Amino acid sequence: MREEEIIEVLKRENEEFRKLYEEHRHLDSLLDEMNKKPYLTPEEEVEKKRMQKEKLYKKDKMAEIIRQYKTKLSKEATK
Repeated sequence: MREEEIIEVLKRENEEFRKLYEEHRHLDSLLDEMNKKPYLTPEEEVEKKRMQKEKLYKKDKMAEIIRQYKTKLSKEATK
């Protein structure tokens, strides 16, 4: 199963993954909007860094869930 297919399955079947995925996409769109500004205030720079870190954390958590799912699939395949 390809990773894209696993992501689609997890979005349907795993509430935690779905929530992380939606929050990650939301942060992505907020960061895109920030990046369109010609300049950022010091406060906006701090907020941008915070959002980038939060987005990365969510991406790492999603990758962990995907790894766990792949491990589960491979164990089921060897039965």
